[in-house]
Amino acid sequence: MSMIVPSWSRCRASRVIVVLACIGLLGVSYARDLWAELVNAEPTYLLGPEDVIKVAVWKDEQLTQEMVVRPDGMISFPLIGEVAASGRTVEDIRIEITTRLTKYLPTPHVTVTVLKVQSYRIYVLGRVNKPGEYQAGHHTDVLQALSMAGGLTPYAAENDIKIIRRRGGMEEIVFPFRYGDARKGKDLEQNIVLQRGDVVMVP
Repeated sequence: MSMIVPSWSRCRASRVIVVLACIGLLGVSYARDLWAELVNAEPTYLLGPEDVIKVAVWKDEQLTQEMVVRPDGMISFPLIGEVAASGRTVEDIRIEITTRLTKYLPTPHVTVTVLKVQSYRIYVLGRVNKPGEYQAGHHTDVLQALSMAGGLTPYAAENDIKIIRRRGGMEEIVFPFRYGDARKGKDLEQNIVLQRGDVVMVP
């Protein structure tokens, strides 16, 4: 099975550590805002359901809106109606809204920003100290997820951990993870970056 090796810069890694610390010290809501700042600095972030965005039209307060991406992946915007948001970048959405607004405004100047990252949920289940659902940043890896869940319990099978990923709603991919090896600095390529909806199962 092919492994995905995350390409992290030192700066990005340090930011993730800071946000993970904020989750523990200042709460999830504050951490979401910090993730939003990081996301706005990374134009490749793909929006998901429940993410909160702001669409601003210069010199038009009535068209400046804060909105939540609906479960169906859509948002509703005045004058132009439905806009697909899930799986797209804010730049993609900005271009579409600008283009569609030109039917009603001569030269619309539109900006789109992420206010809250709420779609990036992962699940850590089984023999960890705090199993459950976690709001995570889009660069959270397996070790960080296990840390968010309070670490392994004494009877956990540390070298039999699995990451379960569902693609297309049907296909299931399983990535093995040997915590004991990673803890010793071995086979770090298995410490993959998690995606939305990934389940970390600790038997």
